[in-house]
Amino acid sequence: MAGILDRFRLDGKVAIVTGASRGLGQAMALALAQAGADILGSSSGPAAPETEAAVKALGRRYVHVEADLVTTEPVPRIVKAAMEAYGRIDILVNNAGTIRRADSVDFSERDWDEVMGVNLKTLFFLSQAVGKVFIAQGRGGKIINTASLLSFQGGIRVPSYTASKAGVRNLTMLLCNEWAKHGIQVNAIAPGYMVTDNTTQLRADEKRSAEIFSRIPAGRWGSPEDMAGAVVFLASPASDYVNGFTLAVDGGWLAR
Repeated sequence: MAGILDRFRLDGKVAIVTGASRGLGQAMALALAQAGADILGSSSGPAAPETEAAVKALGRRYVHVEADLVTTEPVPRIVKAAMEAYGRIDILVNNAGTIRRADSVDFSERDWDEVMGVNLKTLFFLSQAVGKVFIAQGRGGKIINTASLLSFQGGIRVPSYTASKAGVRNLTMLLCNEWAKHGIQVNAIAPGYMVTDNTTQLRADEKRSAEIFSRIPAGRWGSPEDMAGAVVFLASPASDYVNGFTLAVDGGWLAR
C-alpha cells in the first residue's frame, strides 16, 4: 500500500485549469504542477508568462489556450489541445468565473447571461466533454469546480453570480451521481473572501470590507495560495472516496 503522502502525488497526470493566468486559477495550476501534473491552462486573454514560467520551473509542461468561456465555442478546442499535447486528461479544474454587481431591480439581462454563461453553462459543457474523455480512457478522473460561499448563501447585489454558484454546487452533486460508476469524482471548492480581482470593489469599500473582515474567524482575507491544499487533495488518489461534495475554504466564514 502506498504511503499516505504518496497518495497526494500527481506524477504523470494531466490537468486542465480554466482561468489559469491569475488569482485562484494560477495558484491552483501551480499547486497541481508542484504535485507532479502537467498543465493545460486557459484564460480569456494571452498566456501569462509568469504562470508558464513557474510551472516549467517545477519541471512540468505547460500549454495555454486562449478561450473566452462566456460561450461554449472554445470547449472542443481546449479538449483537443490537451489531447494533442499530452495524449490524455486526468483532471479538470473549472475555475474560470465572472461577477457583476448591481441592485436586483436594476440588473441587466446581459449581465445575467454573461455570468451564467461562464460560471455555469460552459462549466457544464466542458465537464461533459472531459467526462466523455474520462469514460473512453477507462481510468476514471477528477473534476473540481470552483463554487462560492454564495453556493450556500444569498448574498446581495450579485443575483446572477449567486444563482450560478448555487447551480455549480448542485451540478457537482448531479455529476457525481451519474459518473461515480465510471470512477470519476466530481467535487467543488467554495472559496471564502479572497484577495482577487473579483473582490477588488469590496475591498475598496471601507464599510463593506470592515463588515466582511469582522465576520471571518481566521481574522484575515484569504489568499489564492490557500486553495493549494484543497485542489491537490481533490485531484489526487487521496480523495478517491470523496464525491459530490463542496469543500469550503473560507477561514471559518460559514461556521459563523
